[in-house]
Amino acid sequence: MLYPFRLGTTSYIIPADILPNAHYLADKVQDIELVLFEVDDGPNNLPSVDVIDELIALADQHQLTYTVHLPLDLRLGVNGDEQHGSLIKARKVIEHTRALQPWAYVMHLDGREVKDNPTSEALQQWQAHTRRALELVAGWAGGADRLAVENLETYPLDFIAPVVERIPVARCVDIGHLWLDGHDPVPYLREALPRTRVIHLHGIAERDHKSLAHQPREKIDAVMQFLLSVKYNGVLTLEIFGEEDFYSSMTVLEQSARSIWANA
Repeated sequence: MLYPFRLGTTSYIIPADILPNAHYLADKVQDIELVLFEVDDGPNNLPSVDVIDELIALADQHQLTYTVHLPLDLRLGVNGDEQHGSLIKARKVIEHTRALQPWAYVMHLDGREVKDNPTSEALQQWQAHTRRALELVAGWAGGADRLAVENLETYPLDFIAPVVERIPVARCVDIGHLWLDGHDPVPYLREALPRTRVIHLHGIAERDHKSLAHQPREKIDAVMQFLLSVKYNGVLTLEIFGEEDFYSSMTVLEQSARSIWANA
């Protein structure tokens, strides 16, 4: 077995909707990240019951799992309002996808207002509100361990720690975001690993979420060396969009793994 983890990618590799992408990817990966959106009074790509049924059938046939990326950064309202739009949409997505028994619901925490030099009072209020938001979503999802909180670019490395230490959520380590901010991802991965259920991996070119072919090979190898050495068995998602980036990323990852195994 080349990888100890479940290799995945997004539901937008070919220029089509979720279901055609799932059919296209079913024999190429072990997990598909469903990237969902819903515009107020506008379009959405929330799967219908018929689409869910076919996704379940594909999963059964190919031993697939799904991760679901919630559409909005999670938060309560400014005064602790539990009817904030991000929560309403999170609940709707969870209700639409619950039958898939997702490997994880991946989410961002909205801390833009307090991530840079906040007052102690503002930061404590944000942390309390965010813990409450996670508790609500955990109840809808069937448990906090179903939620994977993702690190974001431009945020301090330890920003989400006071929240996730108090709520038994899982982690989604986005290595591309760490690279984007100039961090070595391996120490961060090592610390987060006991609760890491999902890892996002993507290269950086004119922006992030591009092919791994844009990354120096030594950076890819350092991450792969760590993941193979600890036998990480969660999901690793190539969080890219497009066939060319998908296939070139798959090639880079395979070359790295084979080189590491050959020298083990």
